[in-house]
Amino acid sequence: MHTVIFGRDSCPYCIRAKQIAEQLQGSQDDFSFKYVDMMQEGISKADLEKTVGHRVLTVPQIFVDQKHIGGCNEFEAFARQSLGL
Repeated sequence: MHTVIFGRDSCPYCIRAKQIAEQLQGSQDDFSFKYVDMMQEGISKADLEKTVGHRVLTVPQIFVDQKHIGGCNEFEAFARQSLGL
């Protein structure tokens, strides 16, 4: 399972999402993740909207196996329900 987190380093929800992903990476053999700093990579919310298919108002935006999960709260709920966080 591969997760991609699009976020900003100054965002507390992005930091929390990275912490959850790091915890999962340490406890799940088949879990990996990549953090994409949107500022550093020049990616805007408008760019993400094209991939997500609807308006993006907040970061992080998280994808698991290329499926859009949502933000930090949705990712944490997914991790608890599906991955036993």
